Amino acid sequence: MNRRTIAIAALILAIAPVAGAQSLADQYRATTDRIAAAALSDSAAWNRIAELTEKFGNRISGSQSLEQAIDWIIVQMKADGLDNVRGEPVMVPRWVRGAESAEMVAPRRQNLPMLGLGGSIATPTGGITAEVLVVTSYDDLTAKAAQAKGKIVLFNVPFTNYGETVRYRGGGAVAAAKAGAVASMIRSVTPYSMRTPHTGGMAYDSTVTKIAHFAITPEDADMIARLTARGEKVRVHVTMSAQMMPDAPSRNVMGELRGRELPDEVVVVGGHIDSWDVGRGAMDDAGGVVAAWEALRILKRLNLQPRRTIRAVGWTNEENGSRGGNAYRDAHKADADKHILAIESDGGVFRPTGFGFTGSDAAMTVAQEVGALIERAVPGSGAITKGGGGADIGPIMGLGVPGMGLNVSDARYFWFHHTDADTVDKLDPKEVAQCAAVMAIMAYVVADMPQRLPR
Repeated sequence: MNRRTIAIAALILAIAPVAGAQSLADQYRATTDRIAAAALSDSAAWNRIAELTEKFGNRISGSQSLEQAIDWIIVQMKADGLDNVRGEPVMVPRWVRGAESAEMVAPRRQNLPMLGLGGSIATPTGGITAEVLVVTSYDDLTAKAAQAKGKIVLFNVPFTNYGETVRYRGGGAVAAAKAGAVASMIRSVTPYSMRTPHTGGMAYDSTVTKIAHFAITPEDADMIARLTARGEKVRVHVTMSAQMMPDAPSRNVMGELRGRELPDEVVVVGGHIDSWDVGRGAMDDAGGVVAAWEALRILKRLNLQPRRTIRAVGWTNEENGSRGGNAYRDAHKADADKHILAIESDGGVFRPTGFGFTGSDAAMTVAQEVGALIERAVPGSGAITKGGGGADIGPIMGLGVPGMGLNVSDARYFWFHHTDADTVDKLDPKEVAQCAAVMAIMAYVVADMPQRLPR
């Protein structure tokens, strides 16, 4: 055989596998159709969210209701036949709200629906009564700093987007205290309200005096702003008995669909099982946990055992500490290179639109191929955009693991976010099923395809 013949033969051998290789679309089209049909055939996921949230209610870190819910999930996952069901221990902070109330006492008396912000200290015994100073931004507070001493500062900042407006929830108490305020309150972080206050996390600076920090409704914030603009002196009485307790034991809860060939390689999918201590935490984030769990249940029901393991996780303490995500990273640091992909749902299980993805360009190309399969099976749900992840998978992503966040139509999410109104009736059974379907398809294809997702 001469050199030219050898070169031609080598070229044929190099081309042959490529020419004969099936695209992901060809390999998984029929399977993804089956997954979508199974997911959309009933309301099992919505029913499970209802059962979980109505059986145990809200599930703040350190609470008995959270631990009872985790116990129940372990029992149910085992009953579903999932593999390696367990809770991995995590120590979590425990903030207890206690009794609280606020009332406008001048120029007239009116009750103000309110919620203390997570991590806030209590007021002194008997509460605080003080005049209100209304500000519209941190810059406005700086301009009015001479007026703030001895007052309750109200940050009346209308919602633009969550990332921008939530700054006043997180840091308002520090800014107000620096100006000499005796307490601070914020307009709830929401674009829509039916006089419903929203809670959420806040933080202190150890170099600044700690003051009580709470949220009132947009309606009442605007009322107070208008009263003061007319020259009225508004006085508010607030009482809070919140306190931080010693850290408490909790768990990240998980179950698996064991891989048939490469069981040590893992695709992680999940949400956070804790919630704030108001409402029932249905969309934030029992829905994300259940959608991931349902994804595994659907695959098992269809006898689809992927090449790699898929692990559904309910992380603990996302809301007021992120201890669960950090503990998961620490527990799995040694096998981070075996984590193929991490997927998180923490934006409500409304109509899915696709995924945000963080990873290499080569991995992005693969993800978009899977997105095309999803789009065909669940129309409108397959867009893959750059930049995605989540608070709970962020720590493991920091070790190089590609990450994805489920994107959904979020028009109503911040209406109910961190309120007493976060209940299962806000979720549509069909949309929840669609979320389970797209998470199942993405997790299955990435876990099953012959080559691992490139880094």
